[in-house]
Amino acid sequence: MFTHLIVGAEFNIGDALFYAVLFLILMFGIKVVAWKPVTKMMQDRADKISNDIDTAEQARNKAVDLEKQRQDALANSQEEAGEIINKAQQTGDKRRDSIIEEARSDAQSLKEKAQADIEQQKKDALADSKNDVADLSIEIASKIIKKSLNADDQKALIDSYIEGLGNNESN
Repeated sequence: MFTHLIVGAEFNIGDALFYAVLFLILMFGIKVVAWKPVTKMMQDRADKISNDIDTAEQARNKAVDLEKQRQDALANSQEEAGEIINKAQQTGDKRRDSIIEEARSDAQSLKEKAQADIEQQKKDALADSKNDVADLSIEIASKIIKKSLNADDQKALIDSYIEGLGNNESN
């Protein structure tokens, strides 16, 4: 079979033709058995890589979109938080003002009530002292005059005397 490789051997066309046909059959067999599956496998791999790249690109785009949505949501939540804080401050300010106004109103009413109580106590004290002075005056007058006046006459006399004193003091 490899006799033509030996130096000095003759070249045989039949052998060469046999080898050429054998080579073509071998190439056809390789094409049918190995080349098509290898080519198909390479094409499938290329398609898979292409699909993986497309999927990765879609996933990256989706991630970018999700990141943008997250940033927007974060910005919106910060705005909402700011609005909530502002509303809470305004509500707090209004509540503080109403509490202060209510406290002022309560203090004013307490002051007015205290003044009215003081006035009433003053009037009561004046009336009590007037009665005490009247009783004391009656006692003194009865001892001085040695005569007893009836109580209504004595009170009328003392009242007129006290009114006279009030008029003299105001002059």
